[in-house]
Amino acid sequence: MNDELTQVDIDKMKEELARRLEMMPALRAEVKRTRELGDLSENDEYRTAKREINANRSRMRYLEGMIKTARVITVDSAADEVGLFDEVEVYIPKYDKTKTVRIVTTLRNDVFTDNISKESPFGKALLGAHAGDTVTVVANEKNSYDVKVISIKKGKDDDTLPISSF
Repeated sequence: MNDELTQVDIDKMKEELARRLEMMPALRAEVKRTRELGDLSENDEYRTAKREINANRSRMRYLEGMIKTARVITVDSAADEVGLFDEVEVYIPKYDKTKTVRIVTTLRNDVFTDNISKESPFGKALLGAHAGDTVTVVANEKNSYDVKVISIKKGKDDDTLPISSF
């Protein structure tokens, strides 16, 4: 399955990949330097350097795979309906709580900043809704809850939303 990403998502991944490629010579040099410090079985600096270079390589492979398999999508929705990158104020009766979330691509998902993936149950339920609509969020076959859309503030795809790093 290909991830649905915007061109901005892909450009940001390419930028990160380029930065990580630039880091590799310094990481290799650090591994070489720490290897020369002596007994590798007791060399914490060497293990740390190896961990850092392996984490960098892993992230690079992830980015390369995402870029290679991405399906580019556009951001378009009617002015009165919830679309990608829109800020949506919702009321959740189950918790008697009002919350503002932004619907984003999976790559920019960050629940701590209320950037909710369009692929999540919450995001799927909200996409296409209009102010005043009540939608049902189905978390799984046993759990669901209603959410009322209070207002929609149209958003755009730009560089202000960082991509997630796992």
